[in-house]
Amino acid sequence: MAGRRATADFPGNLSIVSGIVRPFVPGSVRVGAWMIGLGAVQFIVAMAVVQLRYAHYSLLTNYISDLGNTSTSPLHEVFNVSIIVLGVLAFVGILGAWGGFPSGGSRILGLGLLLLASVAAIFVGIFPENVNPTVHGIASLAVFGPGGVGLVVVGSGMRAGTHWSSYRLFTMVLGAVTLLSLLYYAPTQATNTTFDPGLIERLIVAPILLFALGIAVHLARLPVRPRIRIPKRA
Repeated sequence: MAGRRATADFPGNLSIVSGIVRPFVPGSVRVGAWMIGLGAVQFIVAMAVVQLRYAHYSLLTNYISDLGNTSTSPLHEVFNVSIIVLGVLAFVGILGAWGGFPSGGSRILGLGLLLLASVAAIFVGIFPENVNPTVHGIASLAVFGPGGVGLVVVGSGMRAGTHWSSYRLFTMVLGAVTLLSLLYYAPTQATNTTFDPGLIERLIVAPILLFALGIAVHLARLPVRPRIRIPKRA
């Protein structure tokens, strides 16, 4: 019918939608996609809410972790619980959506790094910056570094001519922004010379969250493998 997307099924595990071949995926991929997207959305909302209640908080000069500081943040529980939830949902969501990502070494290495970043995010929430600065700092770097590299690696596996091709540049650029920002942030933090550290930290984190949102939408739209019903014998 006019106005509707042309859809046809291919033998095996492929379908075609508007001329783009898409694989059928297990239902777990869609569930995982929703978990990844939900984790990112709830964390963004939690940050916004805590920032609004944090007097004189500056997006330019205050660190993101200041929102979880148990001494200065009025809603530190909200932030710390939210980043723990982000880590848990991202970890479980990536495992669930694993089969929906491009296969090969880039999936194993790239998603493995993102799983590491997810676990590190949990530790960021468990150990706020003023409670255990050492563990908090190591966990934060374990989110930033593996997160940025993971995006670049996953993006490199999004081959041309597949339904992932339009996400290749998007993913790799986001990863590059995270890594370039981190390359400036890490050494200047050691000498306490970072210009607008809150802004730079957000340039590290925002691309990872944007990737999570974009990829969650794409994975959730992949066709789920139909169940084959075996007729019962009379």
